[in-house]
Amino acid sequence: MELQQFTEHCFAFTGAVTIGYCVKRGKGLLIDSGLDDSAMKKVIRKLESEKMPLDYCIITHAHADHFGGAHYLKKKWGIEMFAPKLEKSIMESPILEPIYLFNGAVPIKELRNKFLEGQAVEIDGEIVTGENKIGPFTFEVIDLPGHSYSQAGLLIDDILYAADSYFGSAMLKKHVIPFIVDADQTLRSLEKLLHISCKGAIPGHGHFEEDISYTVKENIELHNDRMNSLLAMVIDSPNGQTIDHIMREYLDLHMITVSNVGQWLLYRTSVTAYLTSLERKKLLSFLIEGNELIVKPL
Repeated sequence: MELQQFTEHCFAFTGAVTIGYCVKRGKGLLIDSGLDDSAMKKVIRKLESEKMPLDYCIITHAHADHFGGAHYLKKKWGIEMFAPKLEKSIMESPILEPIYLFNGAVPIKELRNKFLEGQAVEIDGEIVTGENKIGPFTFEVIDLPGHSYSQAGLLIDDILYAADSYFGSAMLKKHVIPFIVDADQTLRSLEKLLHISCKGAIPGHGHFEEDISYTVKENIELHNDRMNSLLAMVIDSPNGQTIDHIMREYLDLHMITVSNVGQWLLYRTSVTAYLTSLERKKLLSFLIEGNELIVKPL
């Protein structure tokens, strides 16, 4: 885990998951908290070795790899926590993620793991769209939903901490089908990123860039490609197919082999988000035939 400096006040711990850090007038602010206690212990050790303060933490969205270490920060160090309102609710009751992945039912044991259900943490305050102030920090909160329901990006000292509104090129290649909950919101957030004036930006998974336009456009192109390939598959079956049949064909098309239930459910959420976008555009419909949920082209 490396601490990278962007401006006088703005830094980030870079690695599998970006953890932002800002310092001003003797106060320190973290942006996200990594997957677990181990990630936060590494951050604390680095800050202590550099004699840098830590007083506040903002969580951009309620996915375990971004808030899993917050419980440790709160319990061990008494750090004040802030988050968007809806994301706050999930962090305080993190079983909600495996519940929504499992169609609203009480989730099976396999889904009750640190990757899908971070440790619950009490959030002290809510951040809202527009200008916010926490201690000596004044920053802009930018709504960037799509990957999560109410994900926030933070613009501090002209540096954009973009959370998972876009992914670095290597992550796009690794995951093939990025996790999203709303395809239309994802694309709108990506378009919004292209018009944000900043000195540079860093995503939740990827590298800092002064000009993010190429990477953001790469994300837009990928989502459009994934949606178009899915529509072509639906059109090829004029009588309709079940969601399970579409899932199998779609994963095969993109040469994805799923190894566990949680991974399959994450992919299903993304595929459903694409299908929902196509349904809004009146290109397909959902209906029940023979007691099965069928997707049929229009």
